[in-house]
Amino acid sequence: MNFFIIALLGSPLESLTYHSTHLLDIGTEIEVALSNRAMRGVVVALCEKPDFSTQPVGDSTPFFYSDTQIQTAQFMAEYYGCSLGEALNLFVPFTKEIESIHKEPSSPSINVTLSPAQSKALDFIRSHPVSLLFGDTGAGKSEIYMRRMDEVLGEGKRALLLLPEISLTPQMEKRFCNHFGDAVVLWHSKMTPKQKKVTLEKIYNGSANIIVGPRSALFLPIKDLGLIVVDEEHDESYKSSSRPRYNARDMAVYIGNLLKIPVVLGSATPSLSSYAKYPFFRLRGGYYESKRTFVFEPSLEALTPTIDRAVMENFSTEHQGIVFIPTRANFKYTVCESCGYHVECPFCSVGMSQHKNSRALKCHYCNYTEVLPKVCPKCQSGALKTARLGTAEAVEHFSKLDDKLRVQQFDRDIITTQNKLIKVLEAFNNRDIDLLVGTQMLSKGHDYHDITLAVVMGIDNLLSQSDYRAREKALSLLVQIAGRSGRKQNALVLVQSFNESFFRGYLDDYETFLIDEMRIREGRYPPTKKLARLLYAHKNGLKAKAEMEKAVEQIEQMAHVQIVGYGASPIEKIADKYRFQILLRSDKSTDLIRAIKHVKSPLCEIDMDPIEFT
Repeated sequence: MNFFIIALLGSPLESLTYHSTHLLDIGTEIEVALSNRAMRGVVVALCEKPDFSTQPVGDSTPFFYSDTQIQTAQFMAEYYGCSLGEALNLFVPFTKEIESIHKEPSSPSINVTLSPAQSKALDFIRSHPVSLLFGDTGAGKSEIYMRRMDEVLGEGKRALLLLPEISLTPQMEKRFCNHFGDAVVLWHSKMTPKQKKVTLEKIYNGSANIIVGPRSALFLPIKDLGLIVVDEEHDESYKSSSRPRYNARDMAVYIGNLLKIPVVLGSATPSLSSYAKYPFFRLRGGYYESKRTFVFEPSLEALTPTIDRAVMENFSTEHQGIVFIPTRANFKYTVCESCGYHVECPFCSVGMSQHKNSRALKCHYCNYTEVLPKVCPKCQSGALKTARLGTAEAVEHFSKLDDKLRVQQFDRDIITTQNKLIKVLEAFNNRDIDLLVGTQMLSKGHDYHDITLAVVMGIDNLLSQSDYRAREKALSLLVQIAGRSGRKQNALVLVQSFNESFFRGYLDDYETFLIDEMRIREGRYPPTKKLARLLYAHKNGLKAKAEMEKAVEQIEQMAHVQIVGYGASPIEKIADKYRFQILLRSDKSTDLIRAIKHVKSPLCEIDMDPIEFT
């Protein structure tokens, strides 16, 4: 009889022991029973016969997990505080059934010509196992990626391009398909099961040489991988907001190190952690000779005559514009002027957003929806007013300025499918849309050449957040949105902010900001310190609070770990669960991990290297 340690896929349970008369290879996916439930598991180790009875292993499936996948999952389980089964469940396994086909590397259909500066950047990323391509918006980072991928394909290997989210994939797909032809495949969550099956077959048999997708693409079964590129590496979308709370950028570097292949990180506004950690090449200037003029309007977040005038003047020149607003829907808050009551979600301690089209208030955290109230739920007066402008309200406002002005909303309320995304971007590219009004989706690297106006609203809300990265996030967002404009022609960037002195000082020199920011964070926050957030949640608030306080008492006795703060979360309740948190700081991640293991609790969610604190 043989005994095996089995990781249960998707289960928070620790690995369990099962037996079989057959000798199974490490990485084999098998079926097992757990409390009369059929589950899939992965053989992760052989073991001696335990001193307790075990269940037999069921049938093997046609799939297996490679040594690299298992080793990566083991690291993730240790570092991010999840089970091995949860980490392995992120991966798409290899298959034993599909034979690899021999395919000669295809020559690019369009040759990419690099400038002298781009050629130097290419030489730089060739010579480093991990490198940061610090290139201004429009400086031609994509062309450098493609040339490096040409070289990798010439070696008979394949390349992976990670993007922060699927809103970037249509444009990048077109650009890469023009260059690499049918060797390019996409992978993302909006694909149908049939599309995923076809894509996986191409990945399995080796006919897909360039794989493009968001963070989930990192876990695909790519044999002979020779290069990983992480575009817009600063983007928070690479950090998972659910367990395991991994950062795909950091895991790309880890996997690259395991496979001994190069990893290229790229951004116009690199994260301070990457700037401090990796060798970088500074690629300055844009591909086109154009100028951006920044005008600051000291105003609270509101649609003002200055903005209206800028939009109409830009429209009169037959050019396109974009308007950034951080909030979806019509308005973020509904408040009673008589008693001050703030209409909140009954299951979350957050204001509900007003959606006029559906005549409803909706919680953007738990999706609870209710009919728009006609009177205040507390005092029954009809003096309800709205606050914090949203994209839908702005679209309605701009549409009334001129019947001929074609305005389109661009956020997750409207862009609900990949087809809708493609249609809106194509319409904008074809100049069927004059003004695009959206949330942070606008900043995600879209490359259109006729935008001569960018309006940025609500940037002060980001700057004033209780987050040590508030300055970095606000400046990066402004630079990224401004970078969508002025690609071929001069552009106006209108910024609604009371903090002109801060922003203007760094707009043309992001590297100086990174140097200054490093000095400010020294000895307190990353990259010179490591952080971890412990989040306790339960429907019984007293129980969650008691678990947190118990952990605080234990951690206070530990050396090398400091409690930065603890208490109720800024958003105390989400989905009817009360939330309390502890923020830990240390010089070494190993000390944090040791402390977390000591206070581990079923109520505790672990967030290593947190980027969100609410």
